[in-house]
Amino acid sequence: MTEPQSAAYTNQLQKHYENHFGISGKQLVLENGPKEKLHPDFYVLEFGPNEQHNFWVYCSLGMSLEREDDNLIEIFVYSPRQDAAQVELITVCASYHRNRMPLNLNHTVNIGRPWLDNSKCDHAFISLPYLDGEALQIFNFNDKTYYCNWLIPITEKERDYKSENGSDALEQLFEDEQIDYLNPDRECLIKG
Repeated sequence: MTEPQSAAYTNQLQKHYENHFGISGKQLVLENGPKEKLHPDFYVLEFGPNEQHNFWVYCSLGMSLEREDDNLIEIFVYSPRQDAAQVELITVCASYHRNRMPLNLNHTVNIGRPWLDNSKCDHAFISLPYLDGEALQIFNFNDKTYYCNWLIPITEKERDYKSENGSDALEQLFEDEQIDYLNPDRECLIKG
């Protein structure tokens, strides 16, 4: 993808997000951290509470720029409050995505610290955007389809449960237990 095409990609993706949430997003770039692998046009878009949701949303823009395989994803995370740590989380995931083993739907990542405050959620699961549907998930650019997927903070035991039982079982557990995905203090859904 040429430089003008990559800028067009991030501009159109930003419009895609803004049209969905109904407000303008704020472009943020992590000042310190793992940025050397990222495309120069990469940034995170921050959305405050809006018509779609009464919480904060942080979205990647340019995570999959110049990918030649079928791992064409962008990610977003919900947050109960405005928090710069979410910019770091999205950026670290985007940096990891630039490795030989990229991220995709149903993958998990080790956050390496609590998601927020002293949260037991120190991992994350890449899921379909169930709260927003295909209107947010599907983004077409230059005859390619990119997928904007939900990054859900989870615990290590929940990650292990997914490894042992599969992603469908983990998502069923989320539904059965009515996961409080915005609560950094939530208990692990795996009992015992």
